[in-house]
Amino acid sequence: QVRLVESGGGLVQAGGSLRLSCVASDSKRIFSINAMGWYRQAPGNQRELVATITSGGSTDYGDSMKGRFTISIDNTKSTVYLQMNSLKPEDAAVYFCNAKMRFGASAIFDYWGQGTQVTVSS
Repeated sequence: QVRLVESGGGLVQAGGSLRLSCVASDSKRIFSINAMGWYRQAPGNQRELVATITSGGSTDYGDSMKGRFTISIDNTKSTVYLQMNSLKPEDAAVYFCNAKMRFGASAIFDYWGQGTQVTVSS
């Protein structure tokens, strides 16, 4: 069973920083990571892209995150990190980890974490 465990959310003042982590695991199957990423959803809004990264290191960012957020991946630990700097009140949301995983020669499957709350005070 696949698990995505997120950590690092919390309350920070505007202008501050937070680092999110997400570890992917499966208790019974060997897997490989195709890509991992972060999405966020604020109340009343649709879920939006924050950043994604492939196992090869190619990245993509949402427009409002460019220059402030940095995504990285440790393939040996199946872990993705999101360093968030210069946080703004509008960055407050639940941040969800996403992993695209393959089991042997299978197709790629999409998995989501439970989400971690990020609150930014003005």
